Amino acid sequence: MLVVQKYGGSSVADPDRIRRVASRVADVRGAGHEVVVVVSAMGDTTDELISLMNEVTSCPREREVDMLLATGEQVSIALLAMAVHDLGLPVVSLTGAQVGILTDDTHTRARIVEVRTDRLQAELGQGKVVVVAGFQGINQANDITTLGRGGSDTSAVALAAALGADLCEIYTDVDGVYTADPRIVPNARKLSHISYDEMLELAHLGAVVLHPRAVECAKLHGMPVHVRSSFNLNLGTIVREAEETERANVVTGVAHDLNVARVAIFDVYDRPGVAHHIFEELAVAGVNVDMIVQSAMRDGVNDIAFTVAKSEAKKAAAVIDRIKEDVGSGGFAMDDDVAKVSVVGAGMISSPGVAAHVFGALAEAGINIEMISTSEIGISCVVKALEARRAVLALHERFQPPTLAEDILDRQS
Repeated sequence: MLVVQKYGGSSVADPDRIRRVASRVADVRGAGHEVVVVVSAMGDTTDELISLMNEVTSCPREREVDMLLATGEQVSIALLAMAVHDLGLPVVSLTGAQVGILTDDTHTRARIVEVRTDRLQAELGQGKVVVVAGFQGINQANDITTLGRGGSDTSAVALAAALGADLCEIYTDVDGVYTADPRIVPNARKLSHISYDEMLELAHLGAVVLHPRAVECAKLHGMPVHVRSSFNLNLGTIVREAEETERANVVTGVAHDLNVARVAIFDVYDRPGVAHHIFEELAVAGVNVDMIVQSAMRDGVNDIAFTVAKSEAKKAAAVIDRIKEDVGSGGFAMDDDVAKVSVVGAGMISSPGVAAHVFGALAEAGINIEMISTSEIGISCVVKALEARRAVLALHERFQPPTLAEDILDRQS
């Protein structure tokens, strides 16, 4: 059996934790399994490197940013390989370039285009534990690239898929995927399993336990992913394709995202091509747009509102300010004092009434909804940031007791 394990920064934050991870790896190897270990930078190393960079320059070249940040993982893999060696196991550490992770040319947020497994297979064939630097690869010009925050998850899943591994384990500082953030909802439940689609939706909507690109890769290759804690031996959450019988879960989880800003453009011309012009200009500026809502037409104009990450709010506002006359807008407003709360569940596809329950729960809690967005398996609402915590509690209380799911399903039968 071949297992790919990934350990996050908190799992290797200090020497004691590195030795603990080494022992865990040794246990798996001792059980007769081949092991590839993907490691993130230690603790807050990446943040510290970024801080150091900002002290040196206010305008770093992205190529050099990648060169700098990739060093964090190189430290981790070397130290972990030393700890594994001390336990008497043959081991080798490899950077993303050495292992054959090829990416596109987009520095700081590259995408993996190919994984060449020749070196990996050769090292595994010699009975070695292979420790790989996550978060990084190399492009066609032989320049180091990084995959963006959370990229080590993607590295691990991509390696598991390329090697045809039996399982990919993502070790983190939580026990698995919960029905809501347990720091907000004390009675949140750990899920024993969750579908790729549900996990992908939750990840996009603010659940940070697993990176969305890693889930996309796992779904594409049918790779089961076990999300579990590196601090205990408890079973975690298996992310895999859902069985039809499991789609009875009307709502699987509640997510929230505080990294949200809303931009509203007023009195936009109601004619073909206007929305295209607005969002094309935002795309050219590198602004990633999330929710979009357009109001009903009145006197030949309407309002368009959308959300972006807070870090991109000023850039988005600058674009709208530049083009507002082109689209007939008399002005716009930006608000970064908002949050997004969402419910996700594969059972929504065949369960009328979920939206009514969402809006009812928020209304009963006295929370005003400012924007609404839906998908087949998710409903998201923008609310004031100060009300996000209460919104999550209200939605979790409404949907997680099994009596509500049974009520919705009973009314359909």
